[in-house]
Amino acid sequence: MTDASLAGTPEPRATSSILTVDDRTRKRNAAEARFRAYGIAAIAVGLVFLVVLVSSILFKGAGAFQQSFITLNVDLQEAKLDKSGTRDIEAIKKVTTFGYNPLIDDALARAIADAGAENPFTKGKDLRKMISSGAAADIRDHVIAHPEQIGETVAFKLLASSRVDGYLKGRVTRDSLARDKNLTPAHLDLVDALQTAGLVTKSFNLDFITGADASESRPEQAGIGVSMLGSFYMMLVVLACALPIGVAASIYLEEFAPQNRFTDLIEVNIANLAAVPSIVFGILGLAVFIQFAHLPQSAPLVGGLVLTLMTLPTIIISTRASLKSVPPSIREAALGIGASNMQMVFHHVLPLAMPGILTGTIIGLAQALGETAPLLLIGMVGYIASNYPDGLIEGFMAPNSAMPAQIYEWAKRADPAYYERAWGGIIILLLFLMSMNIIAIILRRRFERRW
Repeated sequence: MTDASLAGTPEPRATSSILTVDDRTRKRNAAEARFRAYGIAAIAVGLVFLVVLVSSILFKGAGAFQQSFITLNVDLQEAKLDKSGTRDIEAIKKVTTFGYNPLIDDALARAIADAGAENPFTKGKDLRKMISSGAAADIRDHVIAHPEQIGETVAFKLLASSRVDGYLKGRVTRDSLARDKNLTPAHLDLVDALQTAGLVTKSFNLDFITGADASESRPEQAGIGVSMLGSFYMMLVVLACALPIGVAASIYLEEFAPQNRFTDLIEVNIANLAAVPSIVFGILGLAVFIQFAHLPQSAPLVGGLVLTLMTLPTIIISTRASLKSVPPSIREAALGIGASNMQMVFHHVLPLAMPGILTGTIIGLAQALGETAPLLLIGMVGYIASNYPDGLIEGFMAPNSAMPAQIYEWAKRADPAYYERAWGGIIILLLFLMSMNIIAIILRRRFERRW
């Protein structure tokens, strides 16, 4: 072997086993571990914030589902309620709530005496501050419904005033009453005595869920039931208008429309409309439906039409995405066996895309359910939903409120009891939204098909 051949022979390279972790692999594994740790930390932080948010809502809103009551034995004196003694309903109705206030004053004074407490108030109107201002109207309605009880002593479970209710819930303290004209610490002493005697109790407040809104002077009587019905009617309008229009537009754009500049312009505008602030749709609804079409202000029909405009882009985008997810082989197979384009779409493509369409529709409805800004401009915030609609037509056309608008209205009122009810309304609204999302999941799995 010559020296030249030895010089041209390459030296052997150092080799290592694939099982040996080198520096480069070690750095890559460390980077992956850090990224995994960042992801876990982000999830943990998100869960912490979620727990804090839900706990805060439950803590601040749970009190709205309880209400304080004062049980009084009211003497329904015939001399004041039915002077003629004929039990004529029309004559009984002429007695206003002012005629029932002395009866409440006497019943409250007797209850305090029976509880062994000393009444420091000489005027009945001062003592009556512990009772809701709507108590006289409640007794009057009972007497009109049961005139045969006039002349008897009837036990009534009357709503306590908002300040008394706040005191029993820990929201109102004796120190905070120093600047309060509605109640004094002496009233709280009487409340303690009546509570010891078992005449002041707290119980589940069903009227908060089923009742109507009240004026600012009667927060203890306010409920969200009427506004829940208003939201229900609005969702019916959104479902009846947005679903067929959105699905039909999506099918045409995805399956039948030619690809040209006009359809490209439509698709761009639909994508842009999905990002438009919701209050813009409220301005549009105010101009078109109220000022131009002269539909009634604050009506659920108008609110539903405004929310339909806002929801349509979401439904169209989600429906088109569902149609695109159907494999082209389904279309080709249907056309190959002689189906027309219409049969191919409605008999094969649309059933397979139905889970995504239903999911997108319900998510769009849930988004519309929680919107407040469009409702501000059509007057739903300024209206006090104090009465249930009489029928189906009135449910759509009569002025009403909606849950988010009602919550907004309560949150801006001065009495702290309304602030508590605003949090309680948020709990009910969240339950509605959770229910709609659960329905979306169930429907998606129910109609889901494998191919």
